[in-house]
Amino acid sequence: MSDQGSDQPPSLADDAMFRPVRAGNAFEDTVGRLLQTIRLGLVAPGEALPPERDLAARFAVSRDTVREAIRSLTEAGFVVSRRGRYGGTFVSATLPAGGSGSAVAGMAAHDELPGAELDDVIGLRQILEPGAARAAAARSLSSTEREILWSRLGETAAATVSDYRRLDSRLHLMIAELAGTPSLVPLIADNRMQVNDLLERIPLLEPNIAHSNQQHEAIVIAILTGDPGAADEAMREHLDGSAALLRGFLG
Repeated sequence: MSDQGSDQPPSLADDAMFRPVRAGNAFEDTVGRLLQTIRLGLVAPGEALPPERDLAARFAVSRDTVREAIRSLTEAGFVVSRRGRYGGTFVSATLPAGGSGSAVAGMAAHDELPGAELDDVIGLRQILEPGAARAAAARSLSSTEREILWSRLGETAAATVSDYRRLDSRLHLMIAELAGTPSLVPLIADNRMQVNDLLERIPLLEPNIAHSNQQHEAIVIAILTGDPGAADEAMREHLDGSAALLRGFLG
């Protein structure tokens, strides 16, 4: 995939990277897939990504989703856009240090997280938090608990970019508290500290914030309406989106 006008058939690696993404986290998976493509060298520095319409078709997402993903990667320093007859979206000649974008400009390559450690943090989160959401939805919550949960949701949705991750953490820890198993809370708190350390290494993408807020609402509504299955599923989908971004930037 050396340029946009290439007539070469796609390789198996191309097929693996440019396959349809999951519908539930279309933006996050598109960003993650494009980052993997760049980091694996399938599209080298200075080379062009396929046109937006082709990416949309291959990922099975809308062109708006592809456009938002490319805009986010442009802001993070991974790609540049050029206008004109030979324009398009090109991988930056010099990629951000550590592969993690402008939010951590200057981070040395040796600060990258080993893949096994990244998988461990993400894997533990995907075990703990869906279970917490399911348990919270299965409980009969008091009016005070319900009000606090709804308040935490509102605070997170209204948060500024600079305060988003702090309030996001408070919402997730509140869900852990509502699970009704006190020993679960410190486990999720410890894991969340590790997750936040990882999140601080990657750019905070506005489309992801908007999508996360929608997913938070689905999780909270499932808990408040007493639907454990829906709460579990909504939390898993939410965590999958974060994992896609983390693996894309740091994996």
